[in-house]
Amino acid sequence: MTTVLDPKRSNAINIGLTTLPPVHVIKAALLNFDEFAVSKDGIEKLLTMMPTEEERQKIEEAQLANPDVPLGPAENFLMTLASIGGLAARLQLWAFKLDYDSMEREIAEPLFDLKVGMAQLVQNATFRCILATLLAVGNFLNGSQSSGFELSYLEKVSEVKDTVRRQSLLHHLCSLVLQTRPDSSDLYSEIPALTRCAKVDFEQLTENLGQLERRSRAAEESLRSLAKHELSPALRARLTHFLAQCGRRVAMLRVVHRRVCNRFHAFLLYLGYTAPAAREVRIMQFCHTLREFALEYRTCRERVLQQQQKRATYRERNKTRGRMITETEKFSGVAGEAPNHASLPVAVGSGPGRGDADSHASMKSLLTSKPEDTTHGRRSRGMVQSSSPVTPTATGPSTAPPEEPPGSNLPSDTSDEIMDLLVQSVTKSSPRALAARERKRSRGNRKSLRRTLKSGLGEDLVQALGLSKGPGLEV
Repeated sequence: MTTVLDPKRSNAINIGLTTLPPVHVIKAALLNFDEFAVSKDGIEKLLTMMPTEEERQKIEEAQLANPDVPLGPAENFLMTLASIGGLAARLQLWAFKLDYDSMEREIAEPLFDLKVGMAQLVQNATFRCILATLLAVGNFLNGSQSSGFELSYLEKVSEVKDTVRRQSLLHHLCSLVLQTRPDSSDLYSEIPALTRCAKVDFEQLTENLGQLERRSRAAEESLRSLAKHELSPALRARLTHFLAQCGRRVAMLRVVHRRVCNRFHAFLLYLGYTAPAAREVRIMQFCHTLREFALEYRTCRERVLQQQQKRATYRERNKTRGRMITETEKFSGVAGEAPNHASLPVAVGSGPGRGDADSHASMKSLLTSKPEDTTHGRRSRGMVQSSSPVTPTATGPSTAPPEEPPGSNLPSDTSDEIMDLLVQSVTKSSPRALAARERKRSRGNRKSLRRTLKSGLGEDLVQALGLSKGPGLEV
């Protein structure tokens, strides 16, 4: 095996061959510009592996000296590439064809973002409000009447602090803007095009545009040099059309670049820059300043909104401090919507609401009222219970109260009404309230009805209740 190349050069070619198609496939692809056989990375490797004239001569001399010894893989690959007519022109033209779309996109997209970003900033009401508020604060602090300030001062807004609470000027700026314009935005989300422009070096973009123009002209020269070699008419027409279209688009891209730059300078004049100062402003630095300020403003605005929300919640909680839960607006509204049963003299309910107070007042008035035919005395719970055997409890159309014997001193109207109210309050109370009453009653003065009926009532109770003995009545 004949090896005449430098070992480093030979190893580099052998390593490159591991990621490339076979040699005969590469030769056919280069002759027909087949993009499916060789990729963009393969073209870039072939550009670094092209044989030089000196290497070709050494390989030919070694082959003539030893015609029976086969060539090594690297030498065979270089001789195959050297057999292709116009190899350098083919590779450069093919590389330009594959790189053109990405190169054009890298230039056109930042220019479009810059154009859109300037329009977004001009139409942004939040940005105008921020500048006006910052100018008013600066005039107040400095005691001056300035008509404007440089936008480079936006980088220092977060560094200036007050001497009392040590809050930054940006914090006070956010608070004032939220007071004057509650519907204002965070500014950062409304200028996405300028935030993308802050990452692009427009000076390098200008150089890339010049490089694209030079490569376009070099591709046209390569196509003209390939006219001396074998090239199919269809392929020649296709490449000619592509290069002509690229030439027009590159020229148009140059015009767009010039107009966008002029519009940016006009935009700086609109913001108050002088003409000499506008020519010195770099686009990337300007966009970076606005991007950083908008990002800091959004963060500070969110923090101010959180503080305002906490203060509002604290004030709302202080309104109900020291009050019972039933005195709040929520519970008072529920109590106000409860139906009013005007037909019932005693309000049915277990909570400490207004109905229980009314029932207590009505019960107290009925118990303290005294009929004309009864003796004056204070009644107790035991007295009311003792009068239950003689008070009719069943009412209806089929039952009628028995006639009272003459001379009876039983209270008829008041006692019946009291017993009816007692029955209603006991039967219509909630189970929880009834159980509470039973427990309270058991802890008090417990007098058994069985014991009362067995031993009878005392004379003082009979006289107090007006149950003196009469004809037809026994106690």
